[in-house]
Amino acid sequence: MDKLIIEGGNRLIGTVEISGAKNAVLPLMAASLLTDGQTRLTNVPKLRDIETFKKLLVHMGCEVFSDSDNRTLTICADNVTRPEAPYELVKTMRASILVLGPLVARFKRARVSLPGGCTIGARPVNLHLMGLEKMGARVSIEHGYIVVEAEKLTGAHIYLDQPTVTGTENIMLAAVYAEGETTIENAAMEPEITALASALNRMGADISGAGTDTIKITGTSELRATEHRVIYDRIEAGTFMIASAITTGNVLIKNCPIEHLDSLVAKLKEAGTEITEEEDGVRVVGQWPIRSVDIKTYPYPGFPTDMQAQIMTMMSVAGGLSVITETIFENRFMHVAELKRMGADITVDGRNAIVKGVDRLSGAPLMATDLRASASLVLAGLVADGTTIISRIYHLDRGYEDIEKKLKALGARIERIRSEERF
Repeated sequence: MDKLIIEGGNRLIGTVEISGAKNAVLPLMAASLLTDGQTRLTNVPKLRDIETFKKLLVHMGCEVFSDSDNRTLTICADNVTRPEAPYELVKTMRASILVLGPLVARFKRARVSLPGGCTIGARPVNLHLMGLEKMGARVSIEHGYIVVEAEKLTGAHIYLDQPTVTGTENIMLAAVYAEGETTIENAAMEPEITALASALNRMGADISGAGTDTIKITGTSELRATEHRVIYDRIEAGTFMIASAITTGNVLIKNCPIEHLDSLVAKLKEAGTEITEEEDGVRVVGQWPIRSVDIKTYPYPGFPTDMQAQIMTMMSVAGGLSVITETIFENRFMHVAELKRMGADITVDGRNAIVKGVDRLSGAPLMATDLRASASLVLAGLVADGTTIISRIYHLDRGYEDIEKKLKALGARIERIRSEERF
């Protein structure tokens, strides 16, 4: 497996461009299953998860084409013959569950392996299945697979016990073909939800309320294939903001969706980082010493759980004590052990991590455990004394496009050591 080798201590200076959002393109790829014709997606990032989802669509019978630089995907679902998602493809990517809604909506049946992905805690799919059952589907679990059948779907009132992004998306993707009106209460409000709703409306759906906690979908009998541009990745942008802040850098971030990063921007400014909007991007200038701040993750528009590991790295070299509370996932502190190997002073007490800032981190061999933890270790390597070697970076490749190339262009001393195993 590939490794990253980082020599810490360099300030990051320059300009970086943010790629399209993984968490926005995957639901759009799933939405292509809802219609005949060619769905065209632009601003597609080059990521491991995209390649996995492409293989999944091809397995079902879709035709999938990429342009010469892999920035545009064309998907044709005219000849889907296998409305199923096998374990071999689903086990590494939880977002595969997103095919469940559109398959049931259009083909009236689906067989989808229970999903895998990052081991950051229990992420049950019961809310997805509850929503489909409310609309009239029959659901069973057989030999590790979710099996769903429905002669027809009927609009329903669906209350989610907790906001779930993929659950909200799956119910939306099914409800577009349900008879009557479906209401989702306590829906997730993330920008990726709004982007999916906008795309579905361009296809002929009738969806209102996306971006609020109540979404209404009036079913239709037919959608049309069309073109969608993928929004920019707010989590990648946030990661580069912290990279500049933690290295006392001066980085202009282009394509930065700062309107989706209010909670992170507020905390970075509280920690002393200078953030200014310019004509062609957002400039982030780090200041030393970093001030400690407390963080509590919440569903959007609260502080994103996908930025918790990265902000913890920043707090590990801040002046003072900070408390980081994780309310979304119960097992999202696995990066703590690796940061402590670098000299971080972190104590975990249930869902709280108490972080006492240290003067410096020391480079060390590290093992990545999940996607965002991988990013936090890269940030730690950038600011640490000496050499940091990060193994199992296939997690990183699931959600960050060419992160080492982008960091190197900003002045980081970082290299990828490639193995023979490729995806």
